[in-house]
Amino acid sequence: MNDFDKLRKLTGETADLAAAFAVLEWDQQVYMPPGAAVKRACQMETLAGELHRRITAPAIGRLLDRIDPATYPEDSFERAFLRKVRRRFERERKVPARLASAQARAAARAHTAWLAAREKADYRLFAPHLAELLDLAREYAALFAAPGGTLYDPLLDLYEPGMNSAALDEIFAPLRRELAGIARKAAERTASWTLPEGRKFNAAGQVAFARDVVRRIGYDFRRGRLDLTVHPFTTSFGLADVRITTAVRADSPVSCLLSAVHECGHALYEQGIDPAFDRTPLADGASLGFHESQSRLWENQVGRSREFWEFLWPKFRRRFAAATAGMEFESFFRSILRVIPSEIRTEADEVTYNLHILLRYELEKEMISGRVNLSDLSEIWNAKMREYLGVTPRNDTVGVLQDIHWAGGSFGYFPTYALGNLIAAQLWSIARRRLPELPDEIRCGNFRPLLDFLRETVHRYGAKYEPAELLLRITGSSEVDPECFLAGLREKYLA
Repeated sequence: MNDFDKLRKLTGETADLAAAFAVLEWDQQVYMPPGAAVKRACQMETLAGELHRRITAPAIGRLLDRIDPATYPEDSFERAFLRKVRRRFERERKVPARLASAQARAAARAHTAWLAAREKADYRLFAPHLAELLDLAREYAALFAAPGGTLYDPLLDLYEPGMNSAALDEIFAPLRRELAGIARKAAERTASWTLPEGRKFNAAGQVAFARDVVRRIGYDFRRGRLDLTVHPFTTSFGLADVRITTAVRADSPVSCLLSAVHECGHALYEQGIDPAFDRTPLADGASLGFHESQSRLWENQVGRSREFWEFLWPKFRRRFAAATAGMEFESFFRSILRVIPSEIRTEADEVTYNLHILLRYELEKEMISGRVNLSDLSEIWNAKMREYLGVTPRNDTVGVLQDIHWAGGSFGYFPTYALGNLIAAQLWSIARRRLPELPDEIRCGNFRPLLDFLRETVHRYGAKYEPAELLLRITGSSEVDPECFLAGLREKYLA
């Protein structure tokens, strides 16, 4: 066995352990009984420590030093593999094993506290755990902070390689200037696009319908499953097991479906990665921004399109005959496009969604810098909601406690949602030019042309290319373009 094969074997074993850790995380959010929380935290701490030990093992470093990347072609799997393994090794060996274990333990305990705080709508129950996670995040970031940089930048880089807050500020500037005005005009235009109140959509029926739709889109249930959870997510235990979740609201006819379609977009990405990349660091998305581009494209450009609902409407009416009695297609479809500032990010329309992200981005920067008094975070959150969206949350559950990310220590994650929206708009523009019949195909329930386009341009490459390089290969530019996104909103909601 040559050195490259030895390195691949070791990284494959690490991937297996990471998959086991992900199974524990998935179970924690889907099926784990509450009484198992303390033990689960211990298990995850142990596994996190072992993962860190293996990723930073001296044998990995010796093999990397002996293997010359120039031995392999510039655009080869081997070159990309070595680059990813080297980056992960160099990063993780700077992290003390104590810190890696502490982060896993704190996140597991924080998740349980977050659930309890949500149930009682009391942020104070979660605040001590958030403080601990922030302390650990700062300690981690300090290991990588560049001279003159911020502690937030190394956290961003975990999710969006090469990105920093200065670049994000520039990308987000047009959104800050334009979004509030577009949202206000769109809200006025769509104010009457409502459904009759009191309609209830059976929960089991919603899940069954969502399952049928994501299967039709292309989700492979032989390599995945759909479950219910508090906060929908997608997780992968390897390319042969990519699982999605959704949530149900009886009074919302499309919330469950669009959540499932969103997560299906993530899963399609993972299921479409070159099988040769399995059990390697390349079996992942190019970045979370690219990952979110896939989920947001399917949710918004497809899931909120007239063509999509023209296809689904007869099936939807049959599934929910009582709830849709007397309902016309046009009024139903318009209700999906209604723009109304909301408390909940995951239920936000596509116009106001990025305002939720800008709020969290600004807060995260302040939290990491220590300029926020965490005891006041609930009030600060509510004030920013009024500033960005003109909405005051009813309580902490639909306010500062609504997202799971901080309970997992995932600081720097939120901006990738906005990046995903912007990249999705660019990809959709390319797809429409290359596939002029795409609207008609979607109207007929044929999603294969779009899926094939995404398989060819995005999915198969996994994490082989850096996000800027992948964007360049697809669009001809390495720059994330907010104007493409804004133009799409104006055309869809203001034209």
